[in-house]
Amino acid sequence: MRRGRVLGATIAFAALFVVSPATAQSDSTMAQDGLYQRPFIGSVASTSIGGYVEGNTNYFVEDGVSDGFSMELRRFNVFLFSQISQRIRFLSELEFEHGTEEIALETALVDFEISPAVTIRAGIILPPLGFLNQNHDSPRWDFVERPFVSTDVIPSTLSEVGAGVYGRFGAGRFLVSYDAYLTNGLGEGIVANDRGRTDIASGKSEEQFAEDNNGSPAVSARVAVRGPRLGELGVSHYRGYYNTYQVEGVDVDEARLLAITALDFGTTVGPAELRGEVAYASIDVPPGLVELFGSEQWGGHLDVVIPVWHPRFAGYDSAVLSAVLRVERVDYNFGTFSSTDEAIRDDVTAVVPGVSFRPTPSTVFRANYRYHWTRDFPGNPAAHTAGLQLGLATYF
Repeated sequence: MRRGRVLGATIAFAALFVVSPATAQSDSTMAQDGLYQRPFIGSVASTSIGGYVEGNTNYFVEDGVSDGFSMELRRFNVFLFSQISQRIRFLSELEFEHGTEEIALETALVDFEISPAVTIRAGIILPPLGFLNQNHDSPRWDFVERPFVSTDVIPSTLSEVGAGVYGRFGAGRFLVSYDAYLTNGLGEGIVANDRGRTDIASGKSEEQFAEDNNGSPAVSARVAVRGPRLGELGVSHYRGYYNTYQVEGVDVDEARLLAITALDFGTTVGPAELRGEVAYASIDVPPGLVELFGSEQWGGHLDVVIPVWHPRFAGYDSAVLSAVLRVERVDYNFGTFSSTDEAIRDDVTAVVPGVSFRPTPSTVFRANYRYHWTRDFPGNPAAHTAGLQLGLATYF
């Protein structure tokens, strides 16, 4: 029953977007361009370096209790790009999170373009699951935090070793893009973690960059269409076995499947820019953990950004102040108790109003107020969390 409501809400959400009187941006930019839409990228036979930095403050209160005010330099990311030849290019991204607490090679790939419709890609890639995973650079977003659905149901930023093909082609007044890859996939941590719940993001591990834990690659793909009065609408899917089910050819467990399907869109309605995403995950959980660990998860978000003032001052002719609003929800254990038929409650709902100021398109100052309602597994009354975040992000 609950699954039907989620499916119905998703269809209604998509229908509302498709029939809305939107005026799409006039350029041909699509989500798959995210890796190369960066200001540092240079010309043929050159190597360029760039990156971005992101910092913010936090002050949160949960049910009257606060840890006080804090500041963090959340990310310092360095890009390296080389146009090796007219058709071959290399791109990498090295991320330093919270100083040097976590260092990760998020991207290191080689693209060989046969034609605009066919480009072969190999290396450490970003699976095309939803919109944000390929477009996660903080200066592009007017919110301090990434959406819950894009970090928990879709475990962005998700980097995996693999290879595949992508491209685009025209279809009348529309542009169609596609991406398809084979990668090592996620691992045991989806269930074998210390979170006490199914946590897809915990399936990421450094070992997956060296070898697949089960010898069965994951498949990911996205198809998107962009056109007048539509903006961009994308559908993506990711599936693969996440557990080690064979050791030296001997079966030691049942193969357990993870599958994630996402619908994402971006468009404009009058002056407002809208971006949203809905994702549903199905996880094959060991029988002894069913209900305690969610075998189904879903979530979604809708972002609205409305420019309200274009100040003019020396050297900053494109400055813009915007009002922003995000509504989001994630259900980490979607289903009902078999004994009572009552809903399992492990979910969070959030509303995030705020403002953003861009003196230039590549730099953003952000002020967000976040309010969360969080329900635990037994369904106790919701915990209320409220907080203020101020942030800055810029390319360099």
